[in-house]
Amino acid sequence: MVKKLSLAALFAGIMLVMAGCFNIDQPISEENTGIWDPFFVYPLSWLMTTIAEALGNSYGLAIIIVTILLRILILPLMIKQTKSTKAMQALQPQMKELREKYSAKDQQTQQKLQQEMMQLFQQHGVNPLAGCLPILVQMPILIAFYHAIIRTPSINPDVDPSYTGQAQEFLWFELGSADPFFLLPLIAGATTFIQQKMMMVQDNPQMKALLYIMPIMIMAFAAFFPSALALYWVIGNLFMIVQTYFITGPNVGKKKETADQAKAGGAKG
Repeated sequence: MVKKLSLAALFAGIMLVMAGCFNIDQPISEENTGIWDPFFVYPLSWLMTTIAEALGNSYGLAIIIVTILLRILILPLMIKQTKSTKAMQALQPQMKELREKYSAKDQQTQQKLQQEMMQLFQQHGVNPLAGCLPILVQMPILIAFYHAIIRTPSINPDVDPSYTGQAQEFLWFELGSADPFFLLPLIAGATTFIQQKMMMVQDNPQMKALLYIMPIMIMAFAAFFPSALALYWVIGNLFMIVQTYFITGPNVGKKKETADQAKAGGAKG
């Protein structure tokens, strides 16, 4: 569990560090130089602005549309992650048996356990690390989108003193400020919980711990970051919930467990 929690903290730390390592206090424009601004941040800012202008200056709807486009862009990776996670769920009974068989804590026994686990994964074509790649791909996209939001004057007027327009509002919040009613962070945390619950590997204490830790972290970020970023997170979670449901169904692990129990019961009878 320590390794899983450390990995989650590492991802969060990297996101926070990278978010502050660039010209966050300067407005984004096509004149920006380097690699990060012209190739990552400005295209997202331009896309948001173009869509917003086409929709009557609605930056909230523009963020929703850009979020869906980004999710579609990384959809192949996310499908692979979803299927890998569900495959891991289906293998939980066999993995539990191996842990019980090699329950001793000595190094030789634990090495044997790892070997048996790897053989099990290979037999079923499961890669336990497949879920990490989509996270690594999504992280720079999220950071770039954060920069696009915070450095686009139409969304965050404070970044450009020469900007004379007003802050953009959507529903009950300003896109460039934190939600004053804390509703959006709560929704972000709830959708994160549901999305993780649908993909959670059964009987895995590490995943169960992250099931509660990650929503709390997301709520904490959303409480202080611009509401536009929380809106992105909510829409992304909803996309993932629908994707998970239609690709593999919500209860593959439970179905497998039920089938095994029924088979065992039949054998006893």
